[in-house]
Amino acid sequence: MVRGLLWILAAVLLGGIVHLSTVLAMPQAAKQDAYSRLAPLTPVNTMVPLALTKAGAEIMPFMDPAFATAVCRYDLSGGPLKLIAPVSQAYTSVTFYTRRSVAFYAINDRAAGRRTIELDLMTAAQHAQVPEDEEITAADRLIIESPTTMGLIVLRALAPESGLMPMARQALATAKCQIQSQ
Repeated sequence: MVRGLLWILAAVLLGGIVHLSTVLAMPQAAKQDAYSRLAPLTPVNTMVPLALTKAGAEIMPFMDPAFATAVCRYDLSGGPLKLIAPVSQAYTSVTFYTRRSVAFYAINDRAAGRRTIELDLMTAAQHAQVPEDEEITAADRLIIESPTTMGLIVLRALAPESGLMPMARQALATAKCQIQSQ
């Protein structure tokens, strides 16, 4: 009786280990992650508005049709990146993802407190090389450290009514994501 319970306990424990390791390894093994799906559509270090989503034909899963979306596939090996994104009338958000689709920073128009969201994206090594300027405060220059040299920046603008979608798309069309000139 005890021997049978030990075998059952061992089988449950082994099944749990296999299940947990499979769940943790799945994102690394996925072939069609967000970066891979967007690579053919977006040049590096350029903000590209995505086509409007239609049910069943989304570029990415779970895309909300009430949001206009633009994506910048970044590569920081050429230097720090400057992002300038005008905000829409309703709501605008910017989310930063690593190459493996891990979100590491997000900001919205209310947190930015301005009519444009301006920030610098760089690696920790590039940030260490930035000279300290006493006249420029953290409020003047928002610097985001990326844990990887490659990743995605996703910019979303809300269109609360379908008639406001052209206005949201226009706000995204003027967004820029480019390597900073020295």
